[in-house]
Amino acid sequence: MWAEPTPRVLGAVERFHRFCVRVVACLPFGLNSVVAPTFLGFCLINGFTFGVDLALLTGLHGGLGVALPVAYAGAFALSYALNRVFNFRSHAPVGPQFAGYVVVVVVNYLAFILGLTSALTALGVEYHLARIAAGGGEAVYMYSAMRWLIFRR
Repeated sequence: MWAEPTPRVLGAVERFHRFCVRVVACLPFGLNSVVAPTFLGFCLINGFTFGVDLALLTGLHGGLGVALPVAYAGAFALSYALNRVFNFRSHAPVGPQFAGYVVVVVVNYLAFILGLTSALTALGVEYHLARIAAGGGEAVYMYSAMRWLIFRR
């Protein structure tokens, strides 16, 4: 389903991994023994894909009127691909792995994007703050699911 990575891609993957390892090694207060390089990689990749998500939401939903879940799907797919190749360097079969990822994303969407954000807003939390708080839970959930379920070794 996916072509074998080219030497150029493999070089970029290795550089990304080494960068994450070096940055984590420099963390103060003993954090380098607690923070995994894949967590830093997840933060970098998902920070980037959040920007892509906003661009897709603006272009697809705001500009073309495409439904919000369709716009979200693009960013989630990009996050899967980048985390699979660059961060977790997985070589497992894509089909079952991606199917599991879709289940994780659906739970994430229902629990955090819709559920927690809506619940906090209903409790009187300003909706931007509610979304940011839910985003923190979403990040912990998604990283944990990717590391220990989707891309486990």
